[in-house]
Amino acid sequence: MLTLVIDTATPCVTAGLYDTADGKTVASRTVVNPRAHGESLSPFVAECLSEAGAAPRDLKAIVAGVGPGPYTGLRVGLVTAMAMGHALGIPTYGVCTLDGIAYGTRGRLLIATDARRKELYYGVYADGVRVSGPSVGRAADIEPDFEAAAGAGATLYPLPVPVLDDPLYPPVEGHAALALPRISSAAPTEILTPLYLRRPDAVPASERKTVSQ
Repeated sequence: MLTLVIDTATPCVTAGLYDTADGKTVASRTVVNPRAHGESLSPFVAECLSEAGAAPRDLKAIVAGVGPGPYTGLRVGLVTAMAMGHALGIPTYGVCTLDGIAYGTRGRLLIATDARRKELYYGVYADGVRVSGPSVGRAADIEPDFEAAAGAGATLYPLPVPVLDDPLYPPVEGHAALALPRISSAAPTEILTPLYLRRPDAVPASERKTVSQ
């Protein structure tokens, strides 16, 4: 049973095919480029299908990282997942991007990604299970109730704990494993609600005030 996994909540664009019967990734593509989400995702999906010798009709489900992440990049993945799910008549499931990064880790860790504006999206995990968050804020303001940190965001600003080299970005296996109970039980499709945690940078201009003479 092939499941498509995608995530565009971080500067890394991720697409992959996961075989739930064999419990392994059969094809994947990634690129770290915060400006390439729209240009990279669809070709990545096509390349993964080609490598696996599969067609879109062979997909049984789609799993998408729902963030937290910046507005523009995040919605690329969610819109793609929802459009494909609707066109193919297959369910879509959401996974918190931070949860996917933390999957399979050990110890009490801070998992962080870049939120821009000199801030981080983050959560605290105990043996891969989230115990707080997701939240957004400056690194200096995060309560240090963890032993180490991971995720690409943890490398951006000083933290009072060791920073691990891995994991940095969402792995296909993490997202697929977290959604597996829903995939296996053929749970109903989910509305993919993005975790923005704050308002987008671009907002409509306010109505101009008239200036009286």
